[in-house]
Amino acid sequence: MGLQKRVTFCQSERSLLEFCPAHCKLQIIKLMRTRRTWREKLADSKGFPRVQRVTARMASRWGKGTFVIPAPLEVDALMQRVPAGKVTTINELRAALAKKHDADFGCPITTGIFAWIAAHAAEEAAAAGETGVTPYWRTLKSGGQLNAKYPGGIAATRKRLRAEGHQVVKRGKNYFVRDFQNAVVDSFP
Repeated sequence: MGLQKRVTFCQSERSLLEFCPAHCKLQIIKLMRTRRTWREKLADSKGFPRVQRVTARMASRWGKGTFVIPAPLEVDALMQRVPAGKVTTINELRAALAKKHDADFGCPITTGIFAWIAAHAAEEAAAAGETGVTPYWRTLKSGGQLNAKYPGGIAATRKRLRAEGHQVVKRGKNYFVRDFQNAVVDSFP
């Protein structure tokens, strides 16, 4: 029996998965997985928020104390509060999350990932006809840099920021909002 027939057979008889050869199992598992939407990923709290102590391994890079790993919806909620004409940075979000959870700092990795998920979820919602989606383009990387990983890349982000009155400049290979410090949202209460 060829591999294709074996895969088809195994898909229809999932209970027989244990009897399949290893190379067949891998293909079956890939076929059985379903891709979650960005909005489903955003809604999955993954057991977060969670405040943790900085480990010895992390201390050389981040210092000592505690840090918060936020929930994706917390990051999205902060991003939603940035009004037109204003911007924020991932570092501002991290500081607000740390203050909220009485931690020394917010996790830079998960905060960035969750901002990326929020951006794609917003684009997905807009494509479905929803209004009032998260204005993710107003959340910049540190130093006012545009995030190339947001939907539509630099071109779409630059267009939206310019439409809101921001000047976008190119420095080397990267794009930045000029004088972004003057446009940063005052604080997140």
